[in-house]
Amino acid sequence: MTQRLLHLDHVACSLPDGRSLFDNLNHAFSARATGLVGANGTGKSLLGAMLAGTLQPTRGHVRREGSVYAVTQLLEPEHYPSVAALAGVDQVLAALARIAEGSVDEHDHALAVDQWDCAPRLAAALEQIGLGHLTADSPTAALSGGERQRVALLGAWLSRADWLILDEPSNHLDIDQQHKLAQQIDRWPGGLVLISHDRGLLEHMDEIVELSPKGLAVYGGNYSHYAATREQEQQAFQSALQGERAHAKREQREAVIQMERQQRRNARGDRQARDGNQTKLITNAQKERSENSQGKLRLNQQLAREQQQQRIAEARARCAPEIQRMMLWPESVVPQGKLVLQLNEVVLPFGNRAPINLTLTGPMRMSILGANGSGKSTLLRVIAGQLPVAAGELARSCHIGWLDQHAGLEHPERTAVQWLYESNPLLAESEARTRLAQMGIDADRAVLDTRQLSGGERLKIALAAQLYAEHPPQLLLLDEPDNHLDLPSRIALEQMLNQYQGALIVVSHDEAFLQAINLDGELRL
Repeated sequence: MTQRLLHLDHVACSLPDGRSLFDNLNHAFSARATGLVGANGTGKSLLGAMLAGTLQPTRGHVRREGSVYAVTQLLEPEHYPSVAALAGVDQVLAALARIAEGSVDEHDHALAVDQWDCAPRLAAALEQIGLGHLTADSPTAALSGGERQRVALLGAWLSRADWLILDEPSNHLDIDQQHKLAQQIDRWPGGLVLISHDRGLLEHMDEIVELSPKGLAVYGGNYSHYAATREQEQQAFQSALQGERAHAKREQREAVIQMERQQRRNARGDRQARDGNQTKLITNAQKERSENSQGKLRLNQQLAREQQQQRIAEARARCAPEIQRMMLWPESVVPQGKLVLQLNEVVLPFGNRAPINLTLTGPMRMSILGANGSGKSTLLRVIAGQLPVAAGELARSCHIGWLDQHAGLEHPERTAVQWLYESNPLLAESEARTRLAQMGIDADRAVLDTRQLSGGERLKIALAAQLYAEHPPQLLLLDEPDNHLDLPSRIALEQMLNQYQGALIVVSHDEAFLQAINLDGELRL
């Protein structure tokens, strides 16, 4: 396979409302594994579509050397009705069928070039990944999200393309499938652009490219190298911010000294004018000069202050948000040894049918692991009391909080302040705003409808509504809360959960997230 490049030449993207997402992007992606990262809303998926050729830039050009195959985030059945369509071979199979019936159409034969074995290759590949019960004509509406993702990725591996563009390919995949995806990425011989927040997958990249409103920043190496480099950058940014603040204090002290000197000179001139024999005309002229000098000094100092404030604001903007320190209710703390949860031979209403035994005491933290469909979410709902047990005994001895990946979507018209008030009517609005500010939700964002907020902001508010409830939970149940969160939001969630001193049970497919929240054990279904 020839080494090829994908070129961005002064590429810009503006939304229909005129808002600019990015502008003047210039970069050459070399034929290796590149991770494209950035906060949600910066336009990563749109840039991926431009690289794939399915979307044109507002300005600039994308030059492609070689064929490009893309797997998008949205794999809905209305767009991909069959397995063949999801695997990207429906047109090839249709052309082969027409040729078998006698078609001599040049377009059909062009599609069939080097693809005469497409049908048996697809069948063999489906069998190899454990989906041998599917055929090319199988409807995708009957497939789970994980199965649709696996079939779409299968199409990428079978594509023989020079370039793959994979947008959040680990969505809906369990941990075992994520490991297999990483192995496939390692084996891919061509160019690859991975748009992802999955730190495990990003470890398999040869370089990381970060998209932000400022443009593209290139970091050679995998995620660990990127994170270490970013940490060094942040230390430099923090030092620069401290330096600007120290400089501002020095300038402020110097300004006070200059003003006092000017005032003493003016006072001395006034005394000399009173004691001397100068005419009133001369005295007035001297007074006017003094006032002009003092006014000019004030103006220069004001201009210097504004410039200094601008430099401080720019330095602060480069710094990552500080860790939010929460002030949690004492009632959420679980003493060591207290029995929190007891499951004796519990059988779930559906999913996993094997009896489950679990004892949770004190502020224990556990993960629930297992393949898709094994009953992880069902078990959480049983523990929360949302579903009944099919058999066995379940005992709860504390208030329980619930948080999942859809947090905040059920009431899109509700503001953050309203949300906290509904969870705790005893909480004054000023205190609610303070609690939200501690979690990084400022005053302006706190009064917006939640539909106007990012997924990370909604999750922070949902967590605040649980932790500051009238009866705060001593057991927090988390069902894939990190889904759809960008890297900064995932890290912020980890920092907040590590301040919680109650018990915790979490379902997640993100191994980096699970490692960061300091688990005490795991239950595998």
